[in-house]
Amino acid sequence: MLWVLLLLVAWGAAAVSCIRLCLLTAGAAQRQPPAARTPVSPELTLYETAFLAGGPQRVADLALVSMHLRRRLLLAHTGWATVVDPEGRDEVERTVIRAIGPEGQSRIGPIRAAAAAADAVLSLADRLVAAGLAVPHGSRTGLESAVRAVRGSAVLVVALAVTAMLMPGQETGDAGPVAAWFGLPLVLTLGCLAIARVENHPYSPWASPSGQRWLDSLPAPVRGADRDLLAAVAVRGVGALEDPGLRAAMLSGARTGG
Repeated sequence: MLWVLLLLVAWGAAAVSCIRLCLLTAGAAQRQPPAARTPVSPELTLYETAFLAGGPQRVADLALVSMHLRRRLLLAHTGWATVVDPEGRDEVERTVIRAIGPEGQSRIGPIRAAAAAADAVLSLADRLVAAGLAVPHGSRTGLESAVRAVRGSAVLVVALAVTAMLMPGQETGDAGPVAAWFGLPLVLTLGCLAIARVENHPYSPWASPSGQRWLDSLPAPVRGADRDLLAAVAVRGVGALEDPGLRAAMLSGARTGG
């Protein structure tokens, strides 16, 4: 009956990880946004909208696409960026230009990574958190860690079930009952993951409830104007790009940027 001990381990791992995820998810849902400690404009900038929708990488993508459309930067479908106008309009654009380097040309992936980690983007994130529109970094990473723990528990349950069924001394008719008992913690972990996905999808992990309401209130961009295209990139990412060359450049940058 050694398999019973393995079953207890499986139940323990599943219960602890699922309870942690449920508590963190419930706390995030019930937590009211903090009172704004800094004045917030009723109209967010495209950079702020991009951060709420997709985080720092989305801000970097928006800056690159904006600079390309305004002929400040040339993005090639091969995944390279070339500086055309070395004068950035704002600190994010200046960060992009600095990331490209003095030679004026660089792969898009490292540029995206450097821009996403820049002080300008971190300050933007701090302002949105202070305004109650973005999720604090600790809360977001806590939820991500809890989801990974539940996934790990599901894998552990399967591994323990296989071990229990293959243990020496098991009778032929024992495999079915053993699998059924291990199926219970497996159903618990998979069900918990499914509920967490339903609760969070299609919401952004970067936006607080107030920030998500802002994103939901945005009108659908009208095709044809650069401003609308940038708004679409801010909300939906580089998948909103219709230019195949530009989309290839950005997707190449996403792959090489890790």
